[in-house]
Amino acid sequence: MTQLTPARRRLALFALALGGFGIGCTEFASMGLLPQIAQNLLPDLYGSSPETGIAHAGWLVSAYAVGVVVGAPVISFLGAKSSRTVMLLVMASALLAGSLASALAPSFAGLLVIRFLAGLPHGAYFGLASLVAATVMGPGNQAKGVALALSGLTVANVVGVPVMTAIGQAYGWRAAYGVVSVVFAVTVIGLWLTVPRQAPLPGATRRGELKAFTLPQVWIVMGVAGVGFGGFFAIYSYLSQMGRELAGLPAGAIPWLLAVVGVGMTIGNIVGGISADRSARRTMAVGFPALAVVLLLMGALGGSPVGIFVAGFLMSLVNSYIMPSIQSWLITAARGAQLMGASLNHAAFNVANSIGALLGGAVISAGFGYRSPALVACALSIVGGLLALAGVQRQKRDRRRRVESGFPVTSSQQAV
Repeated sequence: MTQLTPARRRLALFALALGGFGIGCTEFASMGLLPQIAQNLLPDLYGSSPETGIAHAGWLVSAYAVGVVVGAPVISFLGAKSSRTVMLLVMASALLAGSLASALAPSFAGLLVIRFLAGLPHGAYFGLASLVAATVMGPGNQAKGVALALSGLTVANVVGVPVMTAIGQAYGWRAAYGVVSVVFAVTVIGLWLTVPRQAPLPGATRRGELKAFTLPQVWIVMGVAGVGFGGFFAIYSYLSQMGRELAGLPAGAIPWLLAVVGVGMTIGNIVGGISADRSARRTMAVGFPALAVVLLLMGALGGSPVGIFVAGFLMSLVNSYIMPSIQSWLITAARGAQLMGASLNHAAFNVANSIGALLGGAVISAGFGYRSPALVACALSIVGGLLALAGVQRQKRDRRRRVESGFPVTSSQQAV
């Protein structure tokens, strides 16, 4: 790889982070724009029942999430022997095309298909960006490089999502997707100009990437993340409308509510990372029960303007507190399939996104009101915690059996 000057290294990391910022905006801003999309593309349904129209529009969130889940392993497999830089540029260009097409979608059915296609490069982009950032930073600074590359997603939740929501409210949801398209256009140019050309991963093969799917622990962690984090999305997907209908917030307060949730995510991620380094198992043991409580709290406090801000902050903080432990567990479990492991984390997160949005929308459509997703959310987090407990116990048993049999303990069998 070409030797980088400090200035070019910073610009390269900024370009990588900008792509993450764009992804955060296009993924999470959609949730804040569901009322506008439903009113524009589903006028009859929204006119007869706003709740049903918005819940139906929630399929857009699930379509994007399914795209991420499908795209992450497929693209990682197909691109195992390709140049990381070329793949990264292709993914960023695809994200640009997906956002631009979303802004121009002629109908709800068309937008549904486009959101699925727009989600395909999501997981692969983050996986590639993490690996490229680690290389750009060089030995001794790899973890810092990965954190910087992924920082765009955190910034998007604090700044980007509220701004996109405000733009959507003022100028229409199409304008919000148009702004995201500009972000991705700048990302493509920045990556092209600053990120040095990198060869394929040393020794990477398509068969090697597929080995991740033969490891039981990978499937267990995917299940924990896919179900356990689904509770957060059962509420977050409809938080804007909960704020309006339950808490009586004016439209101008919704971006501030989303910003508070973003701050909770940021703090939770930082504290959770420190806690996970000390003991991922203990972090999950504390985190999942706490998540169940704070998600239930949203149902109790969501009818108050102050309460929904407090509950929104707490649920995002606790949810993000658990995430680093799950990420660490998955990376360890998928050792040997570098790109696949890095991408599957985002696939698992979007399984949760899809499950949560679907179930949350289902109970709203059934007429149970905007408090009902809190019960669904609590149940999902409890199931996720039980799966995590079962997975850790299985890992301990496997490790003990190998030690007793005189076999070495592999990296994927190390206790979390």
